[in-house]
Amino acid sequence: MTKTEDIMNIATKRGFFFPAGEIYKPIAGFWTYGHLGTLMKHNWEDLWRKYFLGLSTNYFEIEDVNIMHKAVFQSSGHLDNFNDPLIECKKCHFRCRADQLIEDSVDISTDSLKEKEMEDIIKKSKIKCPNCNASDFDKVVWFNMMFDLKVGVTGNDVVYLRPETAQSPYIAFKREFLALREKLPMGLAVIGKAFRNEISPRQGFFRLREFTQAELQIFFDPENLDKADNWNRIKSYKIRAFLVKDKRINEISCDELNKKLKLPKFYVYYMAKVQKFYLDILKIPKDKFRFRELSETERAFYNRIHFDIELDLETLKGFKELAGLHYRGDHDLGGHQKGSKEKLEVNIEGKKFIPHVLELSFGVDRNIWALMDIFYKEEKERTLFKFNPEVSPINVAIFPLVRKNKLPEKAKEVFELLDQEFTCSYDETGSIGKMYRRMDEIGCNAMITVDHETLKKDSVTLRDRDSLKQIRVKIKDLKEILKKFLEGEKLEKLGKIV
Repeated sequence: MTKTEDIMNIATKRGFFFPAGEIYKPIAGFWTYGHLGTLMKHNWEDLWRKYFLGLSTNYFEIEDVNIMHKAVFQSSGHLDNFNDPLIECKKCHFRCRADQLIEDSVDISTDSLKEKEMEDIIKKSKIKCPNCNASDFDKVVWFNMMFDLKVGVTGNDVVYLRPETAQSPYIAFKREFLALREKLPMGLAVIGKAFRNEISPRQGFFRLREFTQAELQIFFDPENLDKADNWNRIKSYKIRAFLVKDKRINEISCDELNKKLKLPKFYVYYMAKVQKFYLDILKIPKDKFRFRELSETERAFYNRIHFDIELDLETLKGFKELAGLHYRGDHDLGGHQKGSKEKLEVNIEGKKFIPHVLELSFGVDRNIWALMDIFYKEEKERTLFKFNPEVSPINVAIFPLVRKNKLPEKAKEVFELLDQEFTCSYDETGSIGKMYRRMDEIGCNAMITVDHETLKKDSVTLRDRDSLKQIRVKIKDLKEILKKFLEGEKLEKLGKIV
């Protein structure tokens, strides 16, 4: 099996995620998080909250509805511009995205291509229909990806499922700005669902029709764009960036990005913070991470500066976008001020202006898949995820060596001792070797075995998932030892290897 198939097999078998509604015929692009996936997703979201909301005392999370007024998306431009290129096979009437069809068939970038250009490439390259192998396609047309709904008994009120969480902070800006004592910069974050009617969802769990985003919208005075608090702390920090001008990854200091490439300090500061989140918090290997600069033709017209955050994923054959850092100017508040007729400009010390927006946007589900890709390992006698403890769905597993001689009862006592402070699992089904392998496979960090010596000396064995080493630990010391181990201390420093 391929690596993708191996990961999918574990994910569906062990309860990370599986196709939604699978007892019927599943619909592509919809997935259910199982018990392990939900734990892991919540871990990732909690890390994101703690880290990014901790960057300022004026950054807060809000929670909004998924269904929004049609006028919101008229003002934002989604009803006119939120489109993908659709092409249809004339023979079997199979429909797919024209850009994906090209990229799957020939080594050509489709960024910024017009309809006629895509049609010409498909015809010239003799690209065939993925469904029936014919090579006769209709013209490329634009397909709007918004999900529309009707509200009320008359069915006359048309509303939409939000295609991104970003609009929620924009339309909540005025009320939150007043509630937070009219201070800038102000950050409003949302972790929530978004919905896109993808033409042909592919790449398994990576491209979904219903997905979760974690976004932080930072509202600020544009005159302060080239200012950043704590700049001296990060100015020497090197950013891994793939730049348009030279098409390769460079490691460039924040100071150089600001002085030589003219990227404003406010933007570069958050580049550093995003990179630190991936490298220091999620423990992503440095060579797997990069920022990719989008050219003027690639990025949305309202994004004045746009870098995608990409990770190198073996299952997807290269660097793929998981997040983005976008300087959006006053496009968002300006558009909603015009559409709603509500004044969204602010008055700070006699200066009136519409705040600009810096957007930090993360696809939560894509990040979960990326962690599974990067930390999946195959060894001689086992397959496993080497998740770090902060994202692992289960940190500690407790087993009795055998299901007799009062060992299960003692093991359950140990489980109850630890369960309030650690994410724990208890298992007594199967041999100790099989129980170890099951927990290795889902990425559990530490395994505790209650054996006959436990009954005599009130101690247990503590096993490290990665090294397979074990030490003997007194039950009374177990909480303290586990805490140190999960914080990164080596097992051999915590006790004698047995």
